Amino acid sequence: MVGGGGQLWREYVLKSVADSYDLWLFAPKAPTWESRYLRGNTIVDTLDAFESIESAVRLAESVEVAGVLCYDEIRVPVAAMMAEELKLPTANAEGVLACRDKYLGRQALAAAGVAQPVSRAVASLEEAREVAEAIGYPVVLKPRALAASVGVVRADGPEALESAYSEAAAAYFDEIPRDRAWVLVEEYLDGPEISVESVCRNGRVTPMFVARKALGFAPHFEEVGHTVSADDPLLHDPAVRRVLQEAHTALGLDTLVTHTELRLTRTGPRLVEVNARLGGDLIPYVARLATGVDYGMVAAALAAGAQPDVTPVRTASAHVQFLYPEYDLDVTSLTVEEELPAGVHEVRLMAEPGRRLRLPPRDHVAGRYAYVVTTGASPEGCADALHAAKPLVHLAGTPVD
Repeated sequence: MVGGGGQLWREYVLKSVADSYDLWLFAPKAPTWESRYLRGNTIVDTLDAFESIESAVRLAESVEVAGVLCYDEIRVPVAAMMAEELKLPTANAEGVLACRDKYLGRQALAAAGVAQPVSRAVASLEEAREVAEAIGYPVVLKPRALAASVGVVRADGPEALESAYSEAAAAYFDEIPRDRAWVLVEEYLDGPEISVESVCRNGRVTPMFVARKALGFAPHFEEVGHTVSADDPLLHDPAVRRVLQEAHTALGLDTLVTHTELRLTRTGPRLVEVNARLGGDLIPYVARLATGVDYGMVAAALAAGAQPDVTPVRTASAHVQFLYPEYDLDVTSLTVEEELPAGVHEVRLMAEPGRRLRLPPRDHVAGRYAYVVTTGASPEGCADALHAAKPLVHLAGTPVD
């Protein structure tokens, strides 16, 4: 396992995988919450491919390594290189890198004629203006190698471009080096957005489930909720399946679980991006409630060379909704009532008193104070349960400028 991730977001994966496999964690720091699920660990810079591969080879001399698994967005390229060196099932490291670097991915997809937005990399505001005029407004500006919608913003016209460019250009993660042409300017795709979790085995793509996104905080693209239905008709939609297969083939992806984002435009589904990992935001957790399939185990089995069964064992819907304050504040109290209505599977508080919550774009995921997971026979049933649950979560705080 390369990278443990945050406990709130990934413990459910580690827990289920540890029930069937011995796990050895590669991470830059000693394990904390992960320890109960591990057989052992190696402290190594998991962004240094040479050092990580060398450590993996040494480990393989003393224990049998069945596979390499990674759900950490910025570490998946190194994990793929480790698997290649150990001659284990893998995605193809070059393809994974193209998923991680959106500019490289766009180039590969464009060369194969995959349906996607027009996209150009720019290194200055002047270049951004030229590209936006050529594409036509509205446009979307985004950093080429981040995640969680950080720095992604829509500009509806020339008057909005400078602030959108400044935001995209300033966005960064500490562990990710910045390229000179750091910002992508892209055609805006209208229509609902979905994500599709798929098994790709020897290059053949099988969709497992569809998550329908709820977006907020326009002109940004904050993901505020996800709904999964086991019998979603989009799973069998020929156009969706065609774009999925064409994208994976264009990127050269081989054996892995992927999280692909699409827009359902008036002219058909068009690709937003392919991620060479399990989806975040608790999407696989919610999907398990809807389908009965453990998607962490699917990813682990695939990494170990097995052929996992992804057939749903139940037909239901499930939803996760993230709660945000109405304005920026310092939390003074956060509670949830004990008696929860039918259909509410879980309410999790995500902030302690003293925590400062800031709304997007000042903060993104960090601005959430709770999440609510609901289940039902349909998306409408999930929505009804959510409507009943939200008033039972009580947030109080002091406004901040």
